[in-house]
Amino acid sequence: MQKLISYPISVIYYLCFGLTLVIFHPIQWICLNIFGYQAHKKSVDYLNFFLLKCTNLVGTTYQFENRDSIPQGVPLIFVANHQSMYDIIAMIWYLRRFHCKFVSKKELGKGIPSVSFNLRHGGGALIDRKDPKQAIPELKKLSEYIENNKRSAVIFPEGTRSKTGKPKEFAPTGLKILCKSAPSAYIVPLSINNSWKMVKYGFFPVGLGNHLTFVIHKPLKVSDYNFPELMEKTESAVIKGIQF
Repeated sequence: MQKLISYPISVIYYLCFGLTLVIFHPIQWICLNIFGYQAHKKSVDYLNFFLLKCTNLVGTTYQFENRDSIPQGVPLIFVANHQSMYDIIAMIWYLRRFHCKFVSKKELGKGIPSVSFNLRHGGGALIDRKDPKQAIPELKKLSEYIENNKRSAVIFPEGTRSKTGKPKEFAPTGLKILCKSAPSAYIVPLSINNSWKMVKYGFFPVGLGNHLTFVIHKPLKVSDYNFPELMEKTESAVIKGIQF
């Protein structure tokens, strides 16, 4: 019954969502090319604020726990499980003070209004998952960026999103590169719940009435651990916070 009800609501939702992306594409261009990074960053923040408001049309609510525990004035590496694109939208807005830069697959860098522009020009890393040689310098560039500017990287070590909420095994390579080139960073493990329910029917229709939770765990200073221990502690914290 919920799926049936969702069809007409989803049409309205996607019209609003798509219109928001189209409107903010030239806004981003103007902000970046005329006013610079800070203006572009603001435009991206408010793009995602309005995208979140669009999801309210389908009854989606959000909750971030323990944001006050995140260190400030230091480079950060957010490490999270991945369930849908709504993970990213929520993190950009609710963690906006930390200037999140995402590790994304290169295919997202083309063809999507607003989203592709930000991925290409916002400071993130676009990687080719089939070509490790291409990914290494991209990740190194991102980690040096957050180290020098005291900003944050976001990586989803599962590689692809979970369609059921059940976490997949974490791949260590990307996180290892980020840690090596950002030695003063803190890893912030983050568990995401219920985002997958937004797309449980696929792209269309949208799941209705979901409460998405983002649980931030104790930050781990990269320099305090060897990498295998750091990886184990990070993955364990993220998985313990996932409800499945």
